[in-house]
Amino acid sequence: MSSNWRIEAVGDRCLLVGLGTEVDPATSARVHALVRRLREQPIAGVRDVVPAFTTVALHYRPECFGPSPFATLREQLLERLSRPLEAAADSGRVVEVPVCYGTADKDYGPDLAEVAQRCGLSPAEVVERHLASAHRVYMLGFAPGFPFIGGLDPTLSMPRRAQPRTRIPPGSVAIAREQTCIYPLETPGGWNLIGRTPLRLFDPAAEAPCRLAPGDTIRFVAIGQADYLALLAEQQGPRP
Repeated sequence: MSSNWRIEAVGDRCLLVGLGTEVDPATSARVHALVRRLREQPIAGVRDVVPAFTTVALHYRPECFGPSPFATLREQLLERLSRPLEAAADSGRVVEVPVCYGTADKDYGPDLAEVAQRCGLSPAEVVERHLASAHRVYMLGFAPGFPFIGGLDPTLSMPRRAQPRTRIPPGSVAIAREQTCIYPLETPGGWNLIGRTPLRLFDPAAEAPCRLAPGDTIRFVAIGQADYLALLAEQQGPRP
């Protein structure tokens, strides 16, 4: 067995492939390369393939795999793991996300000043470094369309807030540890809010309900309050 991955059973209808132990770009690249391979070479009986930070879950119908479902699926999966995964590292998409940072309106980024102080930077420097970071969607989770985005400049690494908020406005852009997130819906949350995007990240009526997908490269673009309000008005349908 390769030392780069492990295969485990999770109940009788899910198989989990571990592709590393660290949440980093290299592990994420292997995760999404495997997902792409499984979509290009699907296994009959697998009903869903779900990427996470370091793992890929295969949810399957055991009746499709004979008397030993896990062992049979494992053998088919081993065939797909027999070649290196690094060749197909990302989705190829670059998604531009406009953000009104707290320097333009404190209500949009109420934690920006505190983040700057704790990092020993000015608010403008925090924004500059956030814009320049190599952002990439590692996974979706927590809420529909909620992206966990890696690649944050390490000088902006911050712990989560000691006291989470009970209501975070949709579109809020926040950082914690080495990641950025965007809240697609009004939910509780404990990340540090530095800005807000007018984009609607989750629309259950759309053909593709989630605007962002694992493997996407994200390019944040700073906008002012007037542009934020204009773009918000252009969004189709009411905010969720």
